[in-house]
Amino acid sequence: MELHLLDRGRIRADLNFALDAEVAAVHSNQSPELRYEEYAVWNLLVDHPDGTVLWDTGSHPEAADGYWPQPLFEAFAHTDAADHDLETALDEVGYGLDDIDLVVQSHLHLDHAGGLAQFESRDVPVYVHRRELEHAYLSANSPAGGDAYLAADFDRDIDWRVVDGDRQLLPGIELLHVPGHTPGLLGAHVQRETDDLVVAGDVAFLAANYEQGREMSASLVYDSRAQAESLRRLRDRERRTDATVLYGHDPDQFDELQGSL
Repeated sequence: MELHLLDRGRIRADLNFALDAEVAAVHSNQSPELRYEEYAVWNLLVDHPDGTVLWDTGSHPEAADGYWPQPLFEAFAHTDAADHDLETALDEVGYGLDDIDLVVQSHLHLDHAGGLAQFESRDVPVYVHRRELEHAYLSANSPAGGDAYLAADFDRDIDWRVVDGDRQLLPGIELLHVPGHTPGLLGAHVQRETDDLVVAGDVAFLAANYEQGREMSASLVYDSRAQAESLRRLRDRERRTDATVLYGHDPDQFDELQGSL
């Protein structure tokens, strides 16, 4: 198996979203300076002997041009989405859309599902957890649910393959249900002869969430108890397999791993 991290640009947002209360007023500094940081947006390409897998489809290229609702763009600005569209990112590692045999959507937030339009009405199965698909439609079409879902991303003629719980996707690739950030978040355990990769994704936005136990803000966690259990499960996988753990949006880790997985 060959693994490639695809560069889908950078989101810019307040650090307090990723690290809860990282910048907080105290008696001696009642007006601290906020930290506006960059976060990596990536997809993972797995060139497996039984098929080429695309993990997530990233932001829609018109995210900065009105496709994303203004309040969401103000909070999580993806200004360079057009410069890092899916086709460009694939081409940078020597692949094209026609090379993709199946897609896994870790979840359906707008920075992860905006490229699904490329697979509409095509014979490419797209795997998603049942709870995620249900929650996404509820969220996008009613006041209930979460804010980061756009029906235009996923309400399309897609060859959905619904996942319930954990399951083997291909030999050596196990999908893991790791809810918390969203009800149907999927991670993965990729087993290779040389080393293992555990895809934590948005269970941990940054290394500090996973390695130091720093919590993400409440606005980014749908179920805090499920989040804690998912972290425990992933840490157990790492302990037993000595796997590299891939975080959801850590820019330093992305720069370190791109080209070396």
